[in-house]
Amino acid sequence: MSVTVIKPGMLSSFQDRGREGYQHQGIPAAGAMDERAHRLANALAGNAGDPATLEMTLTGPTLRFDAPACFALAGADLGATLNGQDIPLHRPLVARAGDTLAFGAKPAVGVRGYLAVHGGFALPAVMESETTYLRSGFGGFQGRALVKGDQVPLRAALAADRDLDALQKDLWNLRVYLPGSLGNKRREFIRFLPGMHWQEFSEATRHAFGGAEFRISPQSDRMGYRLLGPALSMSQPRQMLSEAACFGTVQVPSGGEAIILMADRQTTGGYPKIAQIATVDLPVLAQYAPGQTLRFQLIELDEAQRLDGERERAFNQLHQALEPLRGLLAQN
Repeated sequence: MSVTVIKPGMLSSFQDRGREGYQHQGIPAAGAMDERAHRLANALAGNAGDPATLEMTLTGPTLRFDAPACFALAGADLGATLNGQDIPLHRPLVARAGDTLAFGAKPAVGVRGYLAVHGGFALPAVMESETTYLRSGFGGFQGRALVKGDQVPLRAALAADRDLDALQKDLWNLRVYLPGSLGNKRREFIRFLPGMHWQEFSEATRHAFGGAEFRISPQSDRMGYRLLGPALSMSQPRQMLSEAACFGTVQVPSGGEAIILMADRQTTGGYPKIAQIATVDLPVLAQYAPGQTLRFQLIELDEAQRLDGERERAFNQLHQALEPLRGLLAQN
């Protein structure tokens, strides 16, 4: 029971919600860049927990299912086809043994898509997580991105004697309504909270960060987005002790170019922090590519917490609504 990699795509790696509880030992959390899409793909594939999904970047892979499986796609639309036929996002779908899943279109919106299979991929847990930390080469599938010829085992393929035509029909007839807060909408602004050192930046810098346009540098990756735009500076530069680093923290090195820390961020950082991206907008930010422009908008803490809570409630509602899906797949 496995999936064979025919073409690996630009960067395809297995990610869950991150390796929590080890940053004090210098182990980065890593995890899915777009956690919303990762969780959505898992829910639509009938998974109740947090098995790793395949995070695919810009140019998706070509994969052959060597056993029947239920799968789902979320995130950026990478032009998925199954045996040459277009297939939709946000639906539970059935693959038969020998079926080929391919991705061929440059997405109009977003850069990262997520593939989940029912039951998850059979990956060994490293420090209680299946996520891949690419820089140190551990976790996921052999600690790296996929390469041609890889055979990734499935944890629970569909039974070989199951009526797959009937299952596909039943899955297609399921009504799946996604709450608006779980959609993949591009926003005009990325919302942020004042960082720990916000007041220590000059008034002109604070105004520029909240009003100017920034471009994501080509020197950007899963670890961080470097921003090109107005130079940012503190009123009185000073030395700082290193502190814990968070997903979405915006640091400003002495050169004045801000860096947004992303999923593969380091565990600590010693640069001043001008801002913290609101959690609800991290998935939006994760779908931006180098060369694209960003604008930021200040948000109050209460509003950020309200939006985050609204998204969590939407996921809970979705999981309850998908109980019939999990029931169908449990009949395996």
